[in-house]
Amino acid sequence: MRRLLALLGGIALLRAWLARRRTGPVEAPDPADELRRRLEESRELAADQEAFAAGETPVDTDERRREVHERGRAAIDEMRGEG
Repeated sequence: MRRLLALLGGIALLRAWLARRRTGPVEAPDPADELRRRLEESRELAADQEAFAAGETPVDTDERRREVHERGRAAIDEMRGEG
């Protein structure tokens, strides 16, 4: 029984080896092509982001910060009863 199993296993290995040999080596994709593709995608995204940013209204951050602090101080004063 062991001989039969060993023979069948050997035949299966031989068939797998021959099948792989017939198909030839598997060609891996060129990493440079993949990098070029990803760079092109990122350039398109950057252009989209620039177009999106151009349509936004600029915000004066210093003025906005002052307003937020004033509201915060007013809220604290109100809670303390100093209002």
